Amino acid sequence: MRILHILDHSLPLHSGYTFRTLSILKEQWALGWETFHLTGPKQGNCGLLEECVDGWHFYRTPPAIGLMSKLPVLNQTAVIDRLTHRLNEVAEIVKPDILHAHSPVLNALPALRAGRRLGIPVVYEIRAFWEDAAVDHGTSSEWGIRYRLTRGLESYALRHVDAVTTICEGLRNDILGRGIAPEKVTVIPNAVNIENFSVNASPDLQLAKDLGLDGKLLLGFIGSFYAYEGLSILLRALPEMLLSNPDIRILLVGGGPQEQELKALAMQLGLEDKIIFAGRVPHDQVQRYYDLINVLVYPRLRMRLTDLVTPLKPLEAMAQGRLVVASDVGGHLELIEDGKTGVLFEAGVPHALAAKVLNLLARPDLWPGLRDAARNFVETQRTWRGSVARYQNVYGPLIRKGIPE
Repeated sequence: MRILHILDHSLPLHSGYTFRTLSILKEQWALGWETFHLTGPKQGNCGLLEECVDGWHFYRTPPAIGLMSKLPVLNQTAVIDRLTHRLNEVAEIVKPDILHAHSPVLNALPALRAGRRLGIPVVYEIRAFWEDAAVDHGTSSEWGIRYRLTRGLESYALRHVDAVTTICEGLRNDILGRGIAPEKVTVIPNAVNIENFSVNASPDLQLAKDLGLDGKLLLGFIGSFYAYEGLSILLRALPEMLLSNPDIRILLVGGGPQEQELKALAMQLGLEDKIIFAGRVPHDQVQRYYDLINVLVYPRLRMRLTDLVTPLKPLEAMAQGRLVVASDVGGHLELIEDGKTGVLFEAGVPHALAAKVLNLLARPDLWPGLRDAARNFVETQRTWRGSVARYQNVYGPLIRKGIPE
């Protein structure tokens, strides 16, 4: 089986998007399938038509140029046209059995054009609805003209592709709400390589000392600092927690658009010595920081994006048997069972977060059960091997029946 994946971006860029892509590709090769990989014009900074990165071969699409590429709305048309042309070229070279387009719709529309022209089935994978992400990033207003246009294009693509995959039940339910037949939509959930995560690792005492955290009780977050992550809720909950336990500290590892606002908030609260911003750390050093943290906190705010989409970071913490506290947004509810695999609190409410954390810290007798259940959930329901195996039931029927003229 030969699958041509059409991607927004890939290595050498690092993001949750690229990590999911790599996990899918590795498991598909393990199943004996051949994968080919094409990125669209938004990959950027790429003057090559083909490139090998970390042993993976990528076909690239030159960026759109000319007047159309500089005008609002028309620039998206230029991206679609350029990718369509490149996709037709690459498909003629690799002769795939399946075109597998991944979000956003700017990849799905070229796949539809090429698929119909060449008689190749098209699978569209929704990882998030990018109109919702644009709202959070401030580049679009909810239900504004751009939002509705993007949503309309997504719905058009969903109706016309041959099969749809998505990463969680929240997104699947939204897709079904657009009138898409249930049998057309398959959930391929985010997962982890469980063998990469160990439990009961010892903390690096020297690192703790270097960070000024020796002997402290650490609440932590490791990831990107986007507004929807709700990290300000965690910071605002800290004063109440300190009243009960003055040894509590917050360790934030990573960076992003909200970094300066969070640092300003820490100063405003007079807690700059209680909140440690470790910055971005090399990927091979991240585990050292995980091993320092007593409780991982994921305080996502409630909005369409967070209610529909399941995040990956809590799964990584659960795979290590970590204590996890998270807001009760829809995306977390698919991963965490309150009181069994973790602890949930009312989204957006600092007092609720503080109360749940303090209660958890006061009940060390509950910790082993929470840790074991979290690890077991990942082992049994969220491994990449199990997730990627589901593609067989998506690809297989399409190849067998072919596409009618």
